Amino acid sequence: MVKTIIDELSVKKKISQQSFRGTAAGVWVKNKNEATNIKGQFLGGLLDFGMGSLGGVGTVYLLSKTGRDSLVTKGLLSGITMGSFITFALGALPQNTVRPKDAASNLSYMVSHAAYGMVTTFIAAKLGDSSLFDIKPVNNYLQPTVSTSEQIKTKARSIPIIPNHHYSKRG
Repeated sequence: MVKTIIDELSVKKKISQQSFRGTAAGVWVKNKNEATNIKGQFLGGLLDFGMGSLGGVGTVYLLSKTGRDSLVTKGLLSGITMGSFITFALGALPQNTVRPKDAASNLSYMVSHAAYGMVTTFIAAKLGDSSLFDIKPVNNYLQPTVSTSEQIKTKARSIPIIPNHHYSKRG
C-alpha cells in the first residue's frame, strides 16, 4: 500500500514517467496503451503483489536469521535489494517495451521499494510470532544460554500455583 501511494505520487508530480504497475504490465502486453489501461494496471498490480509477497518471505527469513534489531537498516536493505532485482528483471526482458529509461522514474521506483521494505520489516518484526525469531542452537554439544519462546511458555504452564498458600512464611 505504501509503495503504491509513493508510486502514484511520483507519477502525479511528474517525477516518474509511469507507475511501476505499468512497467510490470509491460512484460505481458504489447504497448504502453495496454499497460496503462485498467486491465494492464490490474495485471501489473498482480505481478507487483506476487513479487512483494516473495520479498516478504525473504524479509522474515532475514529477520529470523539475524534478529529483530536494526530494523531500519534491514528494511532498507531488503526493500532496495528486492526492488533492484525486480526493476532489473523487468528492464532486462526484451519483450518489455514499456520500461522507462530515465533515472528519475527508476529512482522513484527505488524510493517506493525502500518504503515497502521498511514497512514490511517493521510489520514482520512487531507482529510476527515469536517462534519465528527463536535462536537455533549452534550445535548439539553446548546447551543454549537463551530459552526459546516455546520453552518459556512450557515453563510458565508447569509452575504449580497453590491458592492461598504463603510462600514467604517462615516457621
